[in-house]
Amino acid sequence: MAVGGYASGALPVVGGGALWAPREGAVGAVVAAVGLTLLVAAWWRYGVLLARGAHDRVLATLACWAAPLLVAPPLHSADVYSYVAQGAMVLEGHDVYGAGPSVLGPGQLGADAAASVGGNWTDTPAPYGPVFLLLAEGVVKLTGGAVVPAVLLLRLVAVGALALTVWAVRGFGRGDGALWLAVLNPLYLVHVVGGAHNDGLMTGLMLGGVLLAVRGRWVLGSVLVGCAVMVKSPAAVALLFVAVVVARRGGLLKGLLLPPAVAGAVAAGASLVSGTGFGWLGTQSVAGAIHTPLSLTSDLGLALGTLLADDPEPVKAVVQKLGLLAAAAIIAALAWRAYRGRTDPVLGLGYGLVALVALSPMVQPWYLLWGTAAVAAVAWHSRAGQVLAVVSAALVYETQPAGHTPWYGFAAAGLVLALGLVWLRRQRWPSAAARAAERV
Repeated sequence: MAVGGYASGALPVVGGGALWAPREGAVGAVVAAVGLTLLVAAWWRYGVLLARGAHDRVLATLACWAAPLLVAPPLHSADVYSYVAQGAMVLEGHDVYGAGPSVLGPGQLGADAAASVGGNWTDTPAPYGPVFLLLAEGVVKLTGGAVVPAVLLLRLVAVGALALTVWAVRGFGRGDGALWLAVLNPLYLVHVVGGAHNDGLMTGLMLGGVLLAVRGRWVLGSVLVGCAVMVKSPAAVALLFVAVVVARRGGLLKGLLLPPAVAGAVAAGASLVSGTGFGWLGTQSVAGAIHTPLSLTSDLGLALGTLLADDPEPVKAVVQKLGLLAAAAIIAALAWRAYRGRTDPVLGLGYGLVALVALSPMVQPWYLLWGTAAVAAVAWHSRAGQVLAVVSAALVYETQPAGHTPWYGFAAAGLVLALGLVWLRRQRWPSAAARAAERV
């Protein structure tokens, strides 16, 4: 995958030097596709062995699989160029919540990265929180906005997020299988390590905060979750389940008031310290304006709008809002079940995030990692974990190394999904209790 990426990855338009210069030809894409398929096959076989009770050095395997991707060009997405450009905008005093990377003209700091930003995002304000923009600004300061060093430094941030996620997942004590589904997952390796997506940082902070809350250190846990929200707003779902954990131990009023107050203080402090202000509150819906085929509500709304009206957009907007309301209702029901002791709060968080992704107006393949990591941490061996593994293996094919989403990517994803569903009907992984009984 790394070797193929030098010819077919999301290479910068300018500023990549000789090594990361754009290249033509299908050989690199074929090499990357073969590598990806070998990775998925090896990962799946690894999971089957772990489900049967085998034990192996998952961390060593993770290091070996991630290492080649650390020096490869960006893979399967060009979002990292947006991160660099937005960091340059903050450093140069531009309103990152009022304009897109296109405000960076030729010769300006971050202009090379801005030139490589995907067309849909060139004029889109940043949907990210101040904590991540501070990190991006620091990267631009250290690298002078040079594309290759900035990308590699952001990839180190992604590696730090990987380490944080490993610590959090291991902290819940479900063993090697939890790490297998959460971070050895090809969807994670491709999009967090290879693509340097900030979803890894959001997930690591979020799970770390929930782990601390479960261990009784809810104040620090709320701080971490607040930081996660200031990377990407969907982490706010975790705050609800931290509140559930606190409420079950210290009373409903304490749970409802104190964790949100701590996280709110973090958000306010980050907004003021960063200098970007509270503009992030107004940009959380900008991504929904861009149609992504993986969004079920957007697809349904567009289809209904085309059938029922001359302009499909109002109908599509209504369906998208109804999807978000449905997701909110599901999350609230899961939180209530967790408060009543009928559902593990961490598992409820995982299910809630999966529901949010499934019903969101804008969906990217790597969004599945939000909920998958939480489910993996406490129930990787469950039927839900098995389903998420199949969906992860399918979604990794949706985008190509250059970041495009051609029809054959969806065809490959559909084929893998179909094969995985057939496999699911034939084989159920043994539960943790069943495996323990077998060992006895």
